[in-house]
Amino acid sequence: MESIEIEINGKMLSIERGKMAAQADGACLVRYGATVVLVTSVMQQEIKEDIDFFPLTVEYQERAYAAGKIPGGFIKREGRPQDKEILCSRLIDRSLRPLFPKHLRQEVQIIATVLSYDQVNHPDVLAIIGASCALSMSPIAFLGPVVGVRIGKIDSRFIVNPSSQQMEESVLDLVVAGTEENVVMLEGGAKEVEEEEILEGIEVAHREIKRIIPFLKGLENKNKIEVPHTEVDPHIEQEIREFALPDLEEANKFKEKKEREVAISQVIKKTLERFSPPYEERDIKATIEKAEREMIRSKILLEGVRVDGRRLNEVREISCEVATLPCTHGSGLFTRGGTQALAVVTLGTSVDEQIVDDVEGRTSKRFMLHYNFPPFSVGEVRPMRGPGRREIGHGALAERALLPVIPKEVDFPYTIRIVSDILESNGSTSMATVCGGTLALMDAGVPISRPVAGVAMGLVKEGDRVAILSDITGLEDRIGDMDFKVAGTQKGITSIQMDIKVTGIDTEIMRSALQQAKEGRMFILDEMAKVMSVPRSKISPLAPRIITTFIPTSKIKDVIGPAGKTIRNIIDTTGVKIDIGDDGKILIASPDEEASIQAMEMIKYLTAEVEVGKIYLGKVRGVAKFGAFVEILPGKEGLVHISQLADHHVRRVEDILNEGDEVLVKVTSIDEQGRINLSRKQALYEKSHPIVSTRSLKRCNELQKWIW
Repeated sequence: MESIEIEINGKMLSIERGKMAAQADGACLVRYGATVVLVTSVMQQEIKEDIDFFPLTVEYQERAYAAGKIPGGFIKREGRPQDKEILCSRLIDRSLRPLFPKHLRQEVQIIATVLSYDQVNHPDVLAIIGASCALSMSPIAFLGPVVGVRIGKIDSRFIVNPSSQQMEESVLDLVVAGTEENVVMLEGGAKEVEEEEILEGIEVAHREIKRIIPFLKGLENKNKIEVPHTEVDPHIEQEIREFALPDLEEANKFKEKKEREVAISQVIKKTLERFSPPYEERDIKATIEKAEREMIRSKILLEGVRVDGRRLNEVREISCEVATLPCTHGSGLFTRGGTQALAVVTLGTSVDEQIVDDVEGRTSKRFMLHYNFPPFSVGEVRPMRGPGRREIGHGALAERALLPVIPKEVDFPYTIRIVSDILESNGSTSMATVCGGTLALMDAGVPISRPVAGVAMGLVKEGDRVAILSDITGLEDRIGDMDFKVAGTQKGITSIQMDIKVTGIDTEIMRSALQQAKEGRMFILDEMAKVMSVPRSKISPLAPRIITTFIPTSKIKDVIGPAGKTIRNIIDTTGVKIDIGDDGKILIASPDEEASIQAMEMIKYLTAEVEVGKIYLGKVRGVAKFGAFVEILPGKEGLVHISQLADHHVRRVEDILNEGDEVLVKVTSIDEQGRINLSRKQALYEKSHPIVSTRSLKRCNELQKWIW
């Protein structure tokens, strides 16, 4: 067994090999604090020659036992990956993928398993480091090492790998992965942080990465496999290029995606008819794709001309619409070029919150964003199944972008769900979801602090020539070197994500991209403001009206009643939804505001304390020679002395009151033992005078009759 140790932010990071999973090609145990992650790498021996991509799969899994827990539900074992595990898998994948040889066609699988979690140190960045080490130790060709760190910011101070508790106070949650030379991946959220602060955080992260990497180089396996590099024969490639290039240039003059795709398919068909046989279909298609890529990139770099004719920093035409759907709580339709997102907001109560049960504990979410990508959005036919990793990743990115502007529960006690259905796709549907989601929130009357918009940036880089593209299309994403998504408000960034296809980019490129992204974001926000700039003053009439009230915790049992009888009675009578918290907080929800008010009055009546000087409608519960015992509130009885029954002499109590009678009484006093003294005589006097309103007596009558 061999191990190394590195100090990060006052804690020791240890990496061990040779202790576990010896049959994997590479395996290591990463420990930081009491959080432990096992990461393995395995490569299949056979080469998949029938594919044109690198078959890499990454699985991140959290064992419940890592936090001393047994999984919830009926099946007491881990099930399908939770969203968090899928997002962590994507985080690792995106950090590693740019560093594999371009022509590798042997399947590689990375599995990261959280074995111990101390509730303090995040396992995701440890899994990135562990994956890099597991690959370095193996014979798998890999251009690492790569290191991932998390950056937080508290009180103007950047913190490397902050604890879970520190992250609750941080205005920044940024995961940065990089090599010794460059940054290869970014993922993070922020509370409206300015571009320069983000860049400073990236620089802090990269300095730490460069400090750690030399420690990892000693783990490298020197006996790496050689990756076969098969290229199309230059003579064949030249012949195909000369034949297809004129038609390719004509096809790329079409600005619309559909027309262009049809024209390109005709070029491929024509070239295949000419050269297949004797040449392989795969070689012909690869040559056309390469020629097209070089042609588009060359025009961008040398002429500053994009396929659709836009300038490098130009955002496509934008169309916005709100209140698109009549029966929803809020809706927004956002169209930018050939990308269209329909976002719909639904408002619910706390019972609609999502329960999350993982190694971090049982928590709930009151704001959710779900992203759907149907096949028709790209003109394809494929099976309709549940959301894949891409859908979950895009939804999480958009959710993170909008979360900082969502009002706090104390100000807006609603559960909020956004569903984004992508109706057209030609680049950056996640950023269209952010924009559409903002419009839908404002249409629903959710009092967000500021509108949010997002834009995707691209990069074309050849040597010293660099072109940064604003609002990239699907084609520009495919032929480019970077997909850099930035979302935020006019005040600052709320979400950021960067993936690259080269071995890294430097901070100067990122600085330029962030500045250009800000310009694009401001333009989009201005376009959105033409349709709606602030939330509606009232929520949708179709949404539930929620009234919040608080009762003493000792009174909760009075509202619930025996076996829940009382609360069911309130719900059946008024038709509302009621949620009672352990702290005595009660949420009453109904589309009918009058019904909510009625339910609240019922609850207040059930939990009210007797007040001296107040008149109540009571029921006689018992009669004695000296007076009558009257229940004025649930479980609260007082005595009406015989002398207080009427304004004349009363010989027998039964001449005035009998058990079961309803009677108006006034509370005259409460003694030190808590005994309540009542007067029918004074209540009758005040009823005949305008001291007590008829409406209040009527309401009192209604509530007391409901209790009985």
